Amino acid sequence: MSSRGRKLLCEAASRADDPFGFDPETVSLADEDVLSRLEPSVREWWVDQFGRYVEGNGGFFTPPQREAVPLIDEGENALICAPTGSGKTLASFTAIINDLFRRDRELEDGLENSVYCLYVSPLKSLANDIHRNLAQPLDGIAAKMEERGEEVAIRHAIRHGDTSSADRQKMLETTPHILNTTPETLAILLNSPKFKEKLRTVEYVVVDEIHSLAENKRGTHLSVSLERLENLCESSPTRIGCSATVEPLTTMAEYLVGRDANGEARDYEIVDTRFVRDFDVRLECPTDDLIDTPRGVVQDRFYDRLDELIRSHTNTLVFTNTRSGAERVLHTLREEYDDYDETNSGCHHGSLSKERRQEIEGQLKAGELDVVTTSTSLELGIDMPHIDLVVQVGSPKSVASLLQRVGRAGHRLGQTVEGRVVALDRDELVECAVMLKKAEEGFVDRVFVPENAQDVAAQHVYGMAINRVWRESEIRQTLRRAYPYRNFSDAEWERLMAYLTSDYDGLEDKNVYAKVWRDTNDAPDGEHHYPEYDVGEHLVGKRGRMARVIYMTNIGTIPDSFTCDVVTRSGDQWVGQLDENYLDTLEEGDVFVLGGDRFAYRYRRGSKVYVDRTSQRPTVPSWFSERLPLSYDLGREITRFQGELVRRLEDGGAPGVRTWLREFPLDENSVRAITRMFDEQVRYAGPDSVATDSRLVVEEQLDRTEYRRHFYVHSNYGRQFNDGLSRLLAYHCARRSNTNVQVAVADNGFTISMPLNRKVDLRNVFSDLDPESVDEDLRAALDGTDLLKRYFRINATRSLMILKRYKGYEKSAAQQQVSSEMLLSFADDLDSFAVMEETYREILEDKLNVAAVKDVLYDVEAGDVELVSRTVDSPTPRAFGLATLTASDVVLAEDENEVLREFHARVIDEIGEDEAVPVDD
Repeated sequence: MSSRGRKLLCEAASRADDPFGFDPETVSLADEDVLSRLEPSVREWWVDQFGRYVEGNGGFFTPPQREAVPLIDEGENALICAPTGSGKTLASFTAIINDLFRRDRELEDGLENSVYCLYVSPLKSLANDIHRNLAQPLDGIAAKMEERGEEVAIRHAIRHGDTSSADRQKMLETTPHILNTTPETLAILLNSPKFKEKLRTVEYVVVDEIHSLAENKRGTHLSVSLERLENLCESSPTRIGCSATVEPLTTMAEYLVGRDANGEARDYEIVDTRFVRDFDVRLECPTDDLIDTPRGVVQDRFYDRLDELIRSHTNTLVFTNTRSGAERVLHTLREEYDDYDETNSGCHHGSLSKERRQEIEGQLKAGELDVVTTSTSLELGIDMPHIDLVVQVGSPKSVASLLQRVGRAGHRLGQTVEGRVVALDRDELVECAVMLKKAEEGFVDRVFVPENAQDVAAQHVYGMAINRVWRESEIRQTLRRAYPYRNFSDAEWERLMAYLTSDYDGLEDKNVYAKVWRDTNDAPDGEHHYPEYDVGEHLVGKRGRMARVIYMTNIGTIPDSFTCDVVTRSGDQWVGQLDENYLDTLEEGDVFVLGGDRFAYRYRRGSKVYVDRTSQRPTVPSWFSERLPLSYDLGREITRFQGELVRRLEDGGAPGVRTWLREFPLDENSVRAITRMFDEQVRYAGPDSVATDSRLVVEEQLDRTEYRRHFYVHSNYGRQFNDGLSRLLAYHCARRSNTNVQVAVADNGFTISMPLNRKVDLRNVFSDLDPESVDEDLRAALDGTDLLKRYFRINATRSLMILKRYKGYEKSAAQQQVSSEMLLSFADDLDSFAVMEETYREILEDKLNVAAVKDVLYDVEAGDVELVSRTVDSPTPRAFGLATLTASDVVLAEDENEVLREFHARVIDEIGEDEAVPVDD
């Protein structure tokens, strides 16, 4: 290092108020190479800001910064994986800022009036936060340079859907060198005749929170936008991806960088520092008996413990699994405890106004709130430097989500991440125990990238054709360079083009018109000749004079949603509203609770849901559409855990299991509650009644009170998997029994029920399932369902088959639904119609996890997974949650507890002894 650099370190070390002082002559720094890469003014600013020796870092740079800065400085594509608060975003920008300051100083006319760096964020709030955080280094470094007599200014700005037209115009005149934006706005900019020219100079693209984009169609859309940007730019931009928790790393890196012209993944480096922070995360339970302890006692103990945790920390963030849960926790704290009011506590979730959310975010950043409750809205995004504890109420459903949420605490390296997970449900107790243990071991759930989405492809091909006439081969190659389309087949391309050219009889009669033309280039004397292309070349161009307006006002992948009015069939009485997401799981005859009353679902017409009043027990809980599903990977780990627990129970009894569980990050109540549940399960129904990684279990109960035959299927693979498998089994059961079959789905299994006088051997139905026929069977099972109707509307709108906005008129989600239902039967009759095929693909692959269903069925077929079936008089302890799934509404909480206690009493009566208070061991 230069003498100047060493002098800076000495000055930093001698600060009287710095608790991290050190002797630069005796301490070896790991930062010398990184510091030597920085411009003098950048280096001085960095040491001023971060010149504290943190032993865990080995210097002034955090591990992700130390690895990433040299890579980006050398123009390498890089995926940076590091915990929240470890400086990965600053790592991305440091080398970029350094490069821009150097070039602006060295170039005679400075940087051009155009964009050099794009920062793409999944959230507007995150883009806003990064924009604010960028101001500090840019202003600070500029001041350092000014001290040297060098006048340099790096401009930065933010542009998304809320940016005013005046500000957009200003960006054309005085263009930011660093532009913060969202995936949707980037797609619009690529089709903006004037601003897209400002993107030709882009040399860096930073994609933040990449895991939250890659797993959905927003990320699919972004991946194609990045390839279109590649076509536009003067040189291939360096791509940098940031994520706190993601797996598999190679998949995320290849998603980030895309493919080259030969179909090979572009070069990349991975900075893997995901586990450089110290975690103090434990599972707690208010009692070791979640059944017989009165619900009021459990709730009181929970809130007393939550109050104790909040009071012993500076700022606490409380995550719940639903928005109503976040509201309820805050309300109870304010009502029951004197220390909480509007001045020191708050709630943050997506249903609140933007202004209220921003107010809470500002107070969090300033450390003004003792506690904030939230659902998912603060999982990503803004810096919260004062948070020193995260409490998660219930299961966050994946290790990745757990680490993301808990990582909000101790938001800087060197601080221990402190988190407490509180389980109030027996099934979630098992789930959380495995989750925390796997997190300790470095396990992270995989991200699954949607592939070959026809609706997103339709948008981009249309957008490219609007910009100019293209060789068809160039458009195809651009699409295939994007990771989600790397395997896009010729047949899928032809299906897409048939839709875009409206190559179906009767389609235009439905007001669905061609969006592009597709033809060969005429000879010079022909009607359609393009001199820049060879005669006979296959070309694609836009159709329609309003194409650009239609495209710019309708693109994007986030679906509109609406609420449906619920009315009774008799008397047409309005009884309330339901979110349309909730209807995804409803079948005719399903019973739900609304306004404290019970209703049987019959059918939907447009935005009206028709029901009958009933006294039957609910079959679908009210929270169903709001909670996140358990990750498939974590579900598999839970089945392995259950297998190991049963083996230990057989070998060492309950004391042996308790000893083993104490190796997990659990409190004693959790250890004893889990042990008791499995001990009672095995003594009541035998060891083979527990689902494991090599066993699926079916319980059959004859409910003579309600005259129903219930099957409880133990398959701990998550709600998406269970949704797919249950629909498959229900479809075949209905065909065999010629009756309506009701289904209720949970993360650890599902129930299938039918009238008692209809007998079906579910184990045989299961065994007869052919993995090769799953797609065909599920498509048949989806026919006529609200799920199919809703997803067709969403995909028809994404494909621009239905226009949300046209000639100043805006069509609401409810109106879109009416339009789509008029098109659905026509589209379903067309041969390989792109929008219809995409609807089935998205439901089967992305929602119902058909690939995992097939894998398990193949394992069953091969004998690697055993099917165990048994008839029970009363549900086994591991089926209690399934049997009372439908009583999980707040309004039915006491009903649920009563049913649970009754089930438990039957089990205890059968096994002949109660180990409610086990002997200490």
